[in-house]
Amino acid sequence: MRDTASVRGHLPDENPGFVGRRTELERVSAALAEHRLVTVTGVGGVGKTRLALRAAHRAAERYPDGAWWTDLGQLDGERLLVALVADSVDLADHTPGTSAAGLCCRLADDRLLLVLDSCEHLAEPCARLVAELLAAAPGLTVLATSRRPLGVAGEETIALDPLPPAGPDALALLRRAAGEDFPAAGPAGEICVRLEGIPLALELAAAQIRLQGAEAVRDQLGSRLDAPPGARFDLLAHTERVWPSRHQTLRAAIGWSHELSTPLERLLWARLSVFRGPFDLASATAVCSGGPLDRATLPEALDGLVRSSVVRPPDVAGRHRMLDTIREYGATWLDRTGEAGTVADRHAAHFRGLARRAETEWHGARQLRWYRTVDAHHTDLRTALDRLLRTDPDAALDLVGSVAFAWSCRGRLREARDGLEQALVLSEARGRVRARALWALGVTLVLQGEFVPAQDVSERCAREARHAEYAEPAGAGAGRDRPGDLTLDAAALAGLLALTTGRPTAADVVVGHVLDAARGGPADSAARLRCHLVRVFALTGLGRLAEARERALQLRALCEELDEHWTRTALEYQLALTGLLEGDPATASVHARAMLEGTRRLGASLGVALGLDVLATALAAAGEGERAADVSGTGEAYWRSTGQPRRGLPGLRALHEKYTDTVRASIGEPAYEEIFLRALTGLPQDGLDRALRGPGHA
Repeated sequence: MRDTASVRGHLPDENPGFVGRRTELERVSAALAEHRLVTVTGVGGVGKTRLALRAAHRAAERYPDGAWWTDLGQLDGERLLVALVADSVDLADHTPGTSAAGLCCRLADDRLLLVLDSCEHLAEPCARLVAELLAAAPGLTVLATSRRPLGVAGEETIALDPLPPAGPDALALLRRAAGEDFPAAGPAGEICVRLEGIPLALELAAAQIRLQGAEAVRDQLGSRLDAPPGARFDLLAHTERVWPSRHQTLRAAIGWSHELSTPLERLLWARLSVFRGPFDLASATAVCSGGPLDRATLPEALDGLVRSSVVRPPDVAGRHRMLDTIREYGATWLDRTGEAGTVADRHAAHFRGLARRAETEWHGARQLRWYRTVDAHHTDLRTALDRLLRTDPDAALDLVGSVAFAWSCRGRLREARDGLEQALVLSEARGRVRARALWALGVTLVLQGEFVPAQDVSERCAREARHAEYAEPAGAGAGRDRPGDLTLDAAALAGLLALTTGRPTAADVVVGHVLDAARGGPADSAARLRCHLVRVFALTGLGRLAEARERALQLRALCEELDEHWTRTALEYQLALTGLLEGDPATASVHARAMLEGTRRLGASLGVALGLDVLATALAAAGEGERAADVSGTGEAYWRSTGQPRRGLPGLRALHEKYTDTVRASIGEPAYEEIFLRALTGLPQDGLDRALRGPGHA
């Protein structure tokens, strides 16, 4: 879920360095108006992504349901293709299974533009997915970038050539990148011609111009490009095909930048190629240190790569990234050094450690920070998991068990389930690591509505927890006569499953039994807090409202002291529900809005959908029919983003239907439907903003 958006959808910000391409931009725009699949093809570094992004921004207003961007460069294989595309269109991926059915359903009635950037390494699976989506969604248009066409029926291909080398656009790009107003005649013009107008090559040259001056760069390029092919650092050449000359020029330009780098910069360039997503200095230091690269020398080497445009400058969060073409070049060098496996293992170990720290910090004041850290490093956590699944399944189980709950909270249920199920099959580890992974898998299955397999996993989790805490020589944090956190979490899972299947008595019994036997209070661990949360919901379901409210308020105060966000948000939902059941819609509205603020901070679309439902019910109970219709329509939009029909606790569903029928009658069916549909088809974020304003605001 995105916090803000001026138009429906999500596109990255445009690169301010976009130059020229007026004719090509008009061709892409015209093609999008006539064809449902448009693919921009061309060699690496020619500017396909920039052109597609500019065209998507120009075309966005033509698509009522928005323009959405998917960067496929972060994927190594096709296994998570559907999940990544689903996430990019704000389908929170709560549907079970691994097919594209949920994505097809999400897009079926929409008119939107889907941009798939960097398809070349996944051309065949992309083609299959695009064909399926186009068949299921008549209002869908796809804009793809790839080094070769996808080969889908009806595809319109636009081949992108470099900028005209002797034309004004190539020189303008060089001027802008170098920050210098060169004359058309002279070294700058010669550089443009020698680099054949390839944008990425010109950017690399501009970086060297800032360091050495245009004349020196012109002379060096002359010696490099006039050299025999074997002397051009032609490391990306593939023996199975003949590359066009301009691609050799790009490789030569990258190789020239490589040659101009210091030995430490070249070593760092190679090692940084293991990162698939953005990286910060701390991660680069942890993964790439070794030999002459250490904490003292690595920052300077990184600064050098930034100055030469090999690595992008840090964003506002301090994260760098490398373009795919440059990363591929570094990976080739890494292979040649014989370090590829070693650095990949170090990368996996680093992100496994990050995952474990995130889990450790979940209970307390650093929860939100680590939640956002896990989200920011999602691509490399996935890369590390894939590596460990091949090389060390026990470590893979540890990694995915540490982050799967955060992934599920973020809506990445399919990825969490996929990683957990694979690791559980491949790993033979027992004890805490397996029990924790089973717990995370059980929560994921419950959130997907897969209650039968969730029951089996819940029982396995309980058995594994008992084995870890009682059978193993060194128990997992419990005394021999007392249940520990693993047993507490197993009970919380069983209670959650009972609650969602309408069995509050069973939920109360299972968590009550374990809590009564365990030492310590709710603040002692995340597992204890989760058990107490389940008990509060169970008491609500049993109609013991005063007791449930009192316990919830005590727990909420405790969460505020801990600065704990996830449980606090769930408690606001429970307090809103209790207010409704007690006939106090005003109090229910206050708690519902507090829950929505929390879920928005967590980026949890399912939580937003649940919160909007309870707020709409409270507004309807208070007789605010128009506001209830508006909030309910926004809630439906968020439910659709989860890929699931409306659901929630059984008691809330009954109240929602009851009060909605009342306000439909009071303001009239036509008026209710008009407001509902306007909210449903508008920007979900705008609807959420309206819901959060409260009474007395327009």
